[in-house]
Amino acid sequence: MSGADEDGLIVGEDGRARCWWHGGLDDYRHYHDTEWGRPVSDDRTLFEKICLEGFQSGLSWLTILRKRENFRAGFANFDFARVARFGDKEIGRLLQDAGIVRHRGKIVSTINNARRACDLAEEKGSLAAYFWSFEPDPATRPKRLDLKTLRAITQSPASVALSKDLKKRGWSFVGPTTCYAFMQAMGLVNDHLDKCCVRADIEKARAKFKRPG
Repeated sequence: MSGADEDGLIVGEDGRARCWWHGGLDDYRHYHDTEWGRPVSDDRTLFEKICLEGFQSGLSWLTILRKRENFRAGFANFDFARVARFGDKEIGRLLQDAGIVRHRGKIVSTINNARRACDLAEEKGSLAAYFWSFEPDPATRPKRLDLKTLRAITQSPASVALSKDLKKRGWSFVGPTTCYAFMQAMGLVNDHLDKCCVRADIEKARAKFKRPG
């Protein structure tokens, strides 16, 4: 936690305290401030994120974030109806793409998950309606979200349930830790630290957010 105080916060040049994990890096700080934890109902964005969380397994999110535009170019902007039609030709192309993570299993998984996403959107009306049905009851969330508490949460009952249901539906690379990271990023939970300057803004966004389905 280089540069972070005992509360797990880094105070920027603007005098605002933020969660330690952005590390003072401009692109990571921008992601922290403008994306992470803000509620999302767009199916394409939700599909992109669940796939990229799968690619991130064993790597850092910063690595994936800095390759995100390359992933978007390679995977038809994560339009899951288009990705569902990928075959051997596209797999070969992606395995030659140095701009992404060239892991055959994860590439094949993304195509498989796109097909499963088409089925799920047809069944539930949207991916958003499905994913937001796993939003945890606020009563189950920590009363305080300090550094010690946040570091102890790598998965939750809700993320375990989501993982199990996705796997039952044929999805892959969707373990409970991956699902929890997805829930954090897409705003199903607000895991900005209590003293983070963004936390209150996220709470307001979640209060105004119209839950799909």
